[in-house]
Amino acid sequence: MKLYATKIPVIAAELIRRLKDDGDIEVNDPKEAQLDVEAVLKEYLRLDREMTEQAKDLMERRRLPYEQFGKIKRELCDKRDFPTGEESLLYLANQTLEAFMHSLHVEEVFGDDGEMRKKMSVVLKKHMQVDADIDREVRRRIKNLEEGTASWEVEYGRVMENLRQQKKLV
Repeated sequence: MKLYATKIPVIAAELIRRLKDDGDIEVNDPKEAQLDVEAVLKEYLRLDREMTEQAKDLMERRRLPYEQFGKIKRELCDKRDFPTGEESLLYLANQTLEAFMHSLHVEEVFGDDGEMRKKMSVVLKKHMQVDADIDREVRRRIKNLEEGTASWEVEYGRVMENLRQQKKLV
């Protein structure tokens, strides 16, 4: 699961609209409440980039091959209790609920925390699983190449970049 910066306004708007329409929250200024949610998502993205940079730096210092990147980043994230994968959905939902409690633009929170987390997780997952959908599409398009070969790697990267651009994710 990956959070793209270009999707943040869309996700925030959908979260506010869904919770407001379901009567879970009452907002006095939807645009400002949306900005509060965007701040939570941007902070998560900032921390994720920080973890990525730390992992790259550590790999460089230890002269580790790139294949170790995922393992190194996971270890760093575990040390800082920073969620990855499916765990990030609950983390973002919790952070958003906390932001609602302190927001000047959310008048009242009526919904049950558990139910609101579920609703938020559905919206977040829908937008954050884009990478998995794109990966499936890329693999479908280059199925004539043997996975693991140099030509497959090059073509995978090219097609992935094209699809991300088409979906305005970069």
